[in-house]
Amino acid sequence: MKLFYAYILKCSDNSFYTGITNNIDRRLIEHNSNQNLFAYTFTRKPIELVWVEHFTNPDEAISREKELKGWSRKKKEALINENWTDLVKFSKNYTDNGKSSTGAD
Repeated sequence: MKLFYAYILKCSDNSFYTGITNNIDRRLIEHNSNQNLFAYTFTRKPIELVWVEHFTNPDEAISREKELKGWSRKKKEALINENWTDLVKFSKNYTDNGKSSTGAD
């Protein structure tokens, strides 16, 4: 059975990177390499895998990645820390807890 992964990385500048892959080990090596000068993580190494979810359907993984990319930093941190109370709280108060004006979530 083929698996697909939605994941969140924490970068050296404390930002989060959200992505999907069908090979999490290979993708982490790629993020830590210097292969792509234009990649978000190129100047933000080292990176750390802080959250991952697996799927058997690639469309579900893509959908989850898109959902996560729309989340605020606080909501992502609640997910990473498995703080379900805050996850619900930040889901209900998007106006107060939404994306920062700088977009650096």
